[in-house]
Amino acid sequence: MGTISTHENTCTAFAGSKMIASGDLRHVAQLTKKTIDGGEREFVLIFDDMTAQPIEIDFRGTTKDVIARIDERNNKYPSQSANQSVNQSPSQSANLSQSSQPKSDEASRGPGRPKLGVVAREVTLLPRHWDWLNSQPGGASVALRKLVDDARHANADKDTIRQSQEAAYRFMSAMAGNLPGFEESARALFAGNETKFRELTGEWPEDIGRYAQKLASAALHQRS
Repeated sequence: MGTISTHENTCTAFAGSKMIASGDLRHVAQLTKKTIDGGEREFVLIFDDMTAQPIEIDFRGTTKDVIARIDERNNKYPSQSANQSVNQSPSQSANLSQSSQPKSDEASRGPGRPKLGVVAREVTLLPRHWDWLNSQPGGASVALRKLVDDARHANADKDTIRQSQEAAYRFMSAMAGNLPGFEESARALFAGNETKFRELTGEWPEDIGRYAQKLASAALHQRS
């Protein structure tokens, strides 16, 4: 089952094979509620435009009730706080906190400079990895951030392609799994064959084909 989105990404709603709304979640919810109240009999699905993950909304009651529940859910589960305690294994927590956090945080800030938002998470490494990280300028935290940033930049294109492929395939599986050419279009998607992909999805119901092409566009354009 999907969940209420808590970020600012847009979404798109379908009733059967017809797109009924697109935009921010509250806007889509209002138009979808109106469609349902108008007697729509087709099954309604709402997809996140970034990931194509399904978004679940409770449409009981009035439109005001629907929006209130969305706002309540978003307020109840806000974005993760930037200040969290470190959760590490006892054997490594002292090394990381003493050798990297105070030095990197305090040394990098000048007078009046605000703290950077930092999210602490558990990282499990072998002792030799921690030894190397703690020996780097600024300590383990600074070294890890640099390694992650370098990897992100190096793999940016690959990540874009993968995320676009996954989103398109997720939507296609949900909405076009029984349509002619589904398997062939999936192969074209992962092979980066834009011409074949557009040809096959163009034979589907218009809104489904167009949305699948939109989700896949980043992957196909990167490959071309």
